[in-house]
Amino acid sequence: MSSSARHEGVSLEEIRTQVQACHACPLADGRTNVVFGDGDPHARVLIIGEAPGKNEDAQGVPFVGAAGKSLSKLLAIAGLTREEVFIANVLKCRPPGNRNPRAEEIEQCTPFLRDQTRAIDPEFIVTLGNFATKYILKTQVGITQLHGQLQQIGRFKVFPIYHPAAAIYDRKKQAALEEDFATLGELLKK
Repeated sequence: MSSSARHEGVSLEEIRTQVQACHACPLADGRTNVVFGDGDPHARVLIIGEAPGKNEDAQGVPFVGAAGKSLSKLLAIAGLTREEVFIANVLKCRPPGNRNPRAEEIEQCTPFLRDQTRAIDPEFIVTLGNFATKYILKTQVGITQLHGQLQQIGRFKVFPIYHPAAAIYDRKKQAALEEDFATLGELLKK
C-alpha cells in the first residue's frame, strides 16, 4: 500500500491536536511548548528521539541545536531530509530538568506516542539512543548491542541507531552513526 493511500486525510494539525492534552498532564509543568513532533505525517520513516530539552521546549520543535544539525547531515547520508520523515519525542512533556524519568512518568506519555505512531503509520521506526530504543523495543539490551540491526515489532520495522548527540561527546560513535544511516538508506531502497 502506498504511503499516500495509508495516510489519506491525516494532517500534521490533526496529530498536533491529538497530543495537546499533554499540557493537562502534570509532567508538562514548566514547559513552554508541547514538543510533539515535526515533519511529514505521511512519512515512511518515523524517528523517535529522546525527551525534549530546553532548546526544544523554547522552540516547540524536536532536534534543534547541535544535535539537530548533526541529524540533518546524517539523514542526508540516508538520502532523506527532515521534511521527508516525521520526528517524534518519546516523552514530549517531560520537564526539562527531569533526566531520569520514573516508570509511571513514562507510562503517562505512552498513549500519546502510540496514537502518534498509529496516525503516521510508518514503515520504519528509527530509534535514536538508548532510552528510545529500550522504550520502543521493550528490552533492557542497550543501543551498543542493537544499533544498526533491523528489528521487527508487529508490523513495524525498527532500526536502532545511536543518538546524534552521542557523536558530539564521543567522536568514535560518528563512524557508527554514518554507517547506520547509510544502511537505513539502503533498506529504504528495497
